[in-house]
Amino acid sequence: MGRKSFVFGVAVLAAGLAVWAGQAVTKAPTPLAGAAGTEPLQPALQLAADSADSSPVVVELFTSQGCSSCPPADALLDELADQPGLLALSFHVDYWDYIGWKDPFASPAHTQRQRDYARALGLRYVYTPQIVVDGRRDVVGSRRGAVAEAIEKEARRPGGLEVRMVEDGGGKVTLSAGDAPPEGATVYLVMFDDDHDTDVARGENRGRSIHNANVVREFRKLGRWTGEAMEFPLDFAAAQRDGRGGCAVIVQAGTTGPVLGAAILDLDETS
Repeated sequence: MGRKSFVFGVAVLAAGLAVWAGQAVTKAPTPLAGAAGTEPLQPALQLAADSADSSPVVVELFTSQGCSSCPPADALLDELADQPGLLALSFHVDYWDYIGWKDPFASPAHTQRQRDYARALGLRYVYTPQIVVDGRRDVVGSRRGAVAEAIEKEARRPGGLEVRMVEDGGGKVTLSAGDAPPEGATVYLVMFDDDHDTDVARGENRGRSIHNANVVREFRKLGRWTGEAMEFPLDFAAAQRDGRGGCAVIVQAGTTGPVLGAAILDLDETS
């Protein structure tokens, strides 16, 4: 069996095992010309910026350096990363690590979050590149027009829960009182790196240099919100020592339901 046949066989086996486990794994169709090209983002970005005082729109890209369809989506996420009114994050999944290249930022926890979204959104399978906007909308991550439309729709949604990150006594996040969903909400802490450039030596992107922005390095539960005003301590200094570039908090109905509120802090600008 030749190398190409062997690699194809491994990919088929991996996908087959995922289907057997009840969670199919695939890639989105390779984008056609223009799919990730020049559709304007500016109207959606301006609307998000205008509503930035309420809560940023949360844009989560599920990607992998082992996926040949992902670099256009990575480039799009890079465009969104520093835009006011947006919290754009790269979650690297690990299910393409079989195919010759182990993504250095991949995590089983990221894969599980994507699978949880698939169940919550009624999807039959997970795929890359996928973008989930505010926990409500799923789009192919390289399709600029679809991503812009999803951002615009969420930016028009009235704000609810107020989430604020404060540099006080090492740092903390505060949540306002409000109407919580019946199942309550989960408060997540996200730590991420601003940028990474990786020379990929093997796999589908062999020979390419891939740029990833806002790469999630830590994602964990802080606690639950059930409608009362509350706060959680944070350690910004420790995150800075670890080399993290940004910190965010996301509050979601249930565990992976609609985003109720979020906040972001640029650690490069904190004292």
